[in-house]
Amino acid sequence: MEVILLEKMGKLGDIGDKANVKSGFGRNYLIPQGKAVFATEKNIAEFELRRADLEAQAAEKLALSQSRADKLKEIGTITITAIAGEEGKLFGSVGARELEEAIAAAGGDVTKNEISLPEGALRHLGEFTLDVQLHSDITETITVVIEAE
Repeated sequence: MEVILLEKMGKLGDIGDKANVKSGFGRNYLIPQGKAVFATEKNIAEFELRRADLEAQAAEKLALSQSRADKLKEIGTITITAIAGEEGKLFGSVGARELEEAIAAAGGDVTKNEISLPEGALRHLGEFTLDVQLHSDITETITVVIEAE
């Protein structure tokens, strides 16, 4: 299935690019989310009329994401206290939701979907380096320190 991208998508392409995607991905995600339209002659013509507006919106989103990244740089390190056993293993875990709340308390603005936990929730005391992808072009690194209560 061929679609026209209405916003920049990581590995698919930039605004206005035609991308060949699997039918289910196009019908169930890209088109309902407003990220793409079917690549028909009519849609191509409509896209060309809207191109300037879409690029302006993309630039605005990028600027907003950059300001959020600057706030995260200012914060630097996030400290979270949790109940832990003698060997440093947590009773429970620290997941994306807890990280989101801690960052918000420190003055940052992220959602749990933007926080990357490649190995899953954090289950031990210590210092961890995590990536926060605020935009397809902007990834900020934060340091999280988990201390015992």
